[in-house]
Amino acid sequence: MMKTIALRFSDNYAPKEGMIFHHNYLIEKYGYVWYGKFGNAVSKEIINEQLESDDPKFLLIKSGGIDRYWVHFDKYVQDTPEVDKIPEYYRNNAKDIKCWFRITRFEKADKDVLSKCFVLSSGDCLSIASKHSMNPYFKIEYRGESNGTI
Repeated sequence: MMKTIALRFSDNYAPKEGMIFHHNYLIEKYGYVWYGKFGNAVSKEIINEQLESDDPKFLLIKSGGIDRYWVHFDKYVQDTPEVDKIPEYYRNNAKDIKCWFRITRFEKADKDVLSKCFVLSSGDCLSIASKHSMNPYFKIEYRGESNGTI
C-alpha cells in the first residue's frame, strides 16, 4: 500500500496534442518538466511524505475523461520555477499557479486504478469520491501495483 495524492487535470487550455504531449516534449529535451497546479497549493506535509519515498509519485486524473497517469516527480516548489522548463502554452499564467512539481516521467495507470485508491479522510473508493466532490486533490491510499510507461 502506498499513500499519495490524486490530482485532476484538463486539456481545456492545452494545444490540440494535449497536456501530456507537451509535458513529455520537455522531459525528452531536458530530463524533466515543471507541472503547475492551478488553485490551492497542495499541502507541503503531503508532498514531503512523497519526497521521502524511493519513488515519489502522484495520480493524475483527466477530468471528464478516462486517462489516468502516475506522475513521477523529484521536487516541489511554490515559487515559479525556470520558465523555459514550463510548457509554453501556460507560461503566461505561471504567476497564477500556487505549486509546481518537477516531473521526470508519466506512467500510464491501469484502467481500474481508481477502484484501487481510497480517500484517507473518508475511506471512500476514489472512483466514487471523485465523481461527487469538487476537491482539487485527494489524499489517497493506493492498494495495487502500477505498471506500463509512456
